[in-house]
Amino acid sequence: MNVTALSDIEQARFNMIEQQIRPWDVLDQNVLQALFAVRRERFVPPGLQALAFSDVELPITLNAHDTRETMLAPRVEARLAQELLLKPNDCVLEVGTGSGYQAALLAHLAQQVTSIEIDSRIAAFGEQNLQRNQVSNVKVEIGAGHAGWGTAEYDAILLTGSTPAVPDALKYQLCIGGRMVVVVGQGPVMTAYRITRTSAASFDTVGLFDTVIKPLRGTAVSTFKF
Repeated sequence: MNVTALSDIEQARFNMIEQQIRPWDVLDQNVLQALFAVRRERFVPPGLQALAFSDVELPITLNAHDTRETMLAPRVEARLAQELLLKPNDCVLEVGTGSGYQAALLAHLAQQVTSIEIDSRIAAFGEQNLQRNQVSNVKVEIGAGHAGWGTAEYDAILLTGSTPAVPDALKYQLCIGGRMVVVVGQGPVMTAYRITRTSAASFDTVGLFDTVIKPLRGTAVSTFKF
């Protein structure tokens, strides 16, 4: 790749951050630095590199097969990462690996990320992207994580798809002081929440912003209430 092409890519990345992401109240310097460091164009599905910095969701199409899943818009990915309030020694659970880009952002901000993907083809795609970009602190596992994953507790949990209600089991996989960010509801209105575990049985819930994203595969309406 020649110098001009490289400079064009970096200009496009700069424009994405300044024109899409900062105006969406993403101002944390660590998150902004991660957006520069993690090369989004290296995670997008084949043939879509020209759209890597566009303010749109990108379909994850693998070998001409539409998986019906998407990469979130960059501003949403950045805002979700910021709202987790990550610290360098945090261990994170991500439900929904997708392309691996969100996991790579989280991995830049935290110590370790366990990322769960229900679709084995998408899991392989995300894992290959992470390996190719030398992201060594993400472990991709295959399964349905929306109803809990193993017995470990985490400092932060992120769901990259929406769910009709907060998954009760995942709340209890937070450490004391741990934060979960989840988009709750059904279209046309959904709200992102940050849920902080304040004690063994107590949680603090804060509404963050309204958005609409695709539901996590396998989620069903729950009777759980805040």
